[in-house]
Amino acid sequence: MTDLNAFPITRRWKPANPGVIQLYSFPTPNGVKVAIALEEIGLPYEAHLANIMKDDQKTAEFLSLNPNGKIPALIDPDGFDGKPVGIFESGAILQYLADKTGKLIPADPARRLECHQWLFFQMAGVGPMFGQYGHFYKFMADKISDPYPTERYQNETKRLLAVLDQRLDGRQWIMGDDYTIADIATFPWVGTVRDFYEAGEAVGLGDYTNVTAWLERCMARPASLKGKNIPPRP
Repeated sequence: MTDLNAFPITRRWKPANPGVIQLYSFPTPNGVKVAIALEEIGLPYEAHLANIMKDDQKTAEFLSLNPNGKIPALIDPDGFDGKPVGIFESGAILQYLADKTGKLIPADPARRLECHQWLFFQMAGVGPMFGQYGHFYKFMADKISDPYPTERYQNETKRLLAVLDQRLDGRQWIMGDDYTIADIATFPWVGTVRDFYEAGEAVGLGDYTNVTAWLERCMARPASLKGKNIPPRP
């Protein structure tokens, strides 16, 4: 049996089957990326709820795997040279899973690099900017009188949507005919702007017709329908 005792996080979230991937997550845009990718790839895994509403991600056990104290994090018992490996940061996890399996990423080196660029477009732009906009739009509207923060992030959200819309013009997926980790990283954030932050109208999401059609295609995939609720929200 695989021994994961070297990872203190397993003392708080005990694996039922230590021989499969252990995912520590919460159903946020960053959290569901990894569950969706695992479902698409078909790798067996266990999902453990790290309840960010109770600061589980700030416990010593969680910090032992991700010192930044953010979900998701993951242990693969069959990592490099067959040894267990721990990984944090959703983008790094997606890259690792794609590299491990050869799935959800182009094989051609030039297209692989292109896919990585769009993955980092999400990590550096879409995620942080959409998240800040949603925070000010939904949660701070009645707490601050200065419109500047909301307007700043709203404008950047719209700019990023325009970039994505242009990229998707004439393409089914971000990489064309290939559904990749770039799509999986990005679409949960677009869906969150519309469904959780309820800001679709405010950013004119309906005007980005390529984005909205792509979002529906992404969300309709069986792995997305399942993965968006893994682990289940308490």
